Amino acid sequence: MIEVQRRLAAILAADVVGFSAMMERAEEATYTEINRLRREVIEPGLARHLGRLIKTTGDGVLAEFASPIAAAKCAVEIQERLSSSPDGIRLRIGINLGDVIVQEDGDLYGEGINIAARLEGLADPGGILVSAKVHDEIEGKLDVAFDDRGEQQLKNISKPVRTYAWVLNASGRSNSPAGKAVQGTGEPAFPDKPSIAVLPFANMSGDPEQEYFADGMVEEIITGLSRIKWLAVISRNSSFIYKNKPVAAKEAAEKFSVRYVLEGGVRKSGNRIRITAQLIDAETGAHLWAEKYDRLLDDVFALQDEITTCVLGAIEPNLRKAEIERVKRQRPRNLSAYDLVLRALPHVYASMPKEAEVAIPLLEQALRLEPDYSAAQAFLALCFHVRFSRGGLNPEDRAAAIRLARTAVARGNDDATSIAVAAFVIALNEHDATTALPLFDRALELSSSNAFALACSAQALAFMGRSERAIERGERAIRLSPFDALNYRAYLALAVAHFHEQRNGEAIEAARNVIAINPGFSFGYALLAASLIRLGEADAAQLAARSVLEHQPSFTIRGFAAVAEFDAAVFKPLADAWRDVGLPQ
Repeated sequence: MIEVQRRLAAILAADVVGFSAMMERAEEATYTEINRLRREVIEPGLARHLGRLIKTTGDGVLAEFASPIAAAKCAVEIQERLSSSPDGIRLRIGINLGDVIVQEDGDLYGEGINIAARLEGLADPGGILVSAKVHDEIEGKLDVAFDDRGEQQLKNISKPVRTYAWVLNASGRSNSPAGKAVQGTGEPAFPDKPSIAVLPFANMSGDPEQEYFADGMVEEIITGLSRIKWLAVISRNSSFIYKNKPVAAKEAAEKFSVRYVLEGGVRKSGNRIRITAQLIDAETGAHLWAEKYDRLLDDVFALQDEITTCVLGAIEPNLRKAEIERVKRQRPRNLSAYDLVLRALPHVYASMPKEAEVAIPLLEQALRLEPDYSAAQAFLALCFHVRFSRGGLNPEDRAAAIRLARTAVARGNDDATSIAVAAFVIALNEHDATTALPLFDRALELSSSNAFALACSAQALAFMGRSERAIERGERAIRLSPFDALNYRAYLALAVAHFHEQRNGEAIEAARNVIAINPGFSFGYALLAASLIRLGEADAAQLAARSVLEHQPSFTIRGFAAVAEFDAAVFKPLADAWRDVGLPQ
């Protein structure tokens, strides 16, 4: 006789409210939406709380947890997320703690399962109903409330089961911290982290073909924005409830509880098309960015890709700038890890030792709050790189930069900016091109419109003597984000690459752009001095050399070599030019 295997488990049963009617009204759309719900909400929720999916039915899910607390946390998270979604899909969830029979294939049977399924059937739409066994285990351990619903006689269960229902407050959220959506004044509270809704672009030409063009472009923009690790993006299915419906940006922001809204329109005239787009800060009502694109309508898909890339390239730096300005207005004691990183960024981006000294404690504090915060690790690595390369060549700074960069890659492999910054540090501090170059490619695969990643990779490529590729990436970064304050890195790459190719006039122009954007950055003056002396403009070159030492008194040719001497063909002409202009060896 085979012994039956049993175990104690917390069982979560979930079912879609009104599934049959939804299928009758729109079968294919409902099928698609249910699959999206499982893929984007339920399955990630189970993974976060270590739940195991036992089985799915047409409209239901059965899952197992080792802990009733984990099951309850997962259920609350799912219901809170759905309560803030305008899509209309609602779940009923039941949770029970009981003995179950384990099949060889991992399936579960028994009364513990049956009670969870019956509880789900009695739960309120959008609600959670738990058995007394579950309630006893979670009471006082979760920041949520449950009402006693008394004993219920469940179908095919001999004894009544005492039940407790999850309590939602008036805003439609639970009492948990994650569910706080409104302030006591009744005014909408904007989220702690940046979030955006992309509204359907208006078709202003009356041509149905442009409807498909506009919708496809918006979908691509949403997809691209969703790759920005620090930005929460409302799904297409949610934001498209406003398709062909006029709505104010502030109203849409309140509906979706987002901080930013992107809206736009498409107008066709003959073989020309005009696309407009504007980014709005819903909290202040300010227009952060607006642009129009006039193009010939030759290849629809190529045009769609081009405009999408242009919009994405412009949005990220404008959002970054708005977020930095926002956090400046906050009181220091209220800062989260994310806010601390934002406060550090202007000092990180300056790339000079004094500024790095300001950024380092902010980033270290962020990591104390969130030890696995990959962006904080990457930017802290960059600060130690700056302190090493321009602040005395202390080997401990170099080692710290490398260690933090490697950690950032390990913990942030889906964050394009973190990967690019880490790759830059690994390239310049470790001289490990074999590791750095694939990391740059990975960052650009994640976000091809990330101008900062393009500029960082262009810099590294220029020092390695890969001039044409460096120029291509540097110019692409500038085209994507022409007014970005971080473009000094792209122009720096162009200056190095053009100097290497003996195009001194282009190198001078690029170096002057570095200085115009970041006048405190010593290396811009160093590149200008080298390029001017090669053109025989000795007086102007010496003036630029004096500016190098004013901004970085510790500058030496040997010190620069410790960081950027990848290729003798690149470094030696620079070093010779600096000797000629009188910079210290």
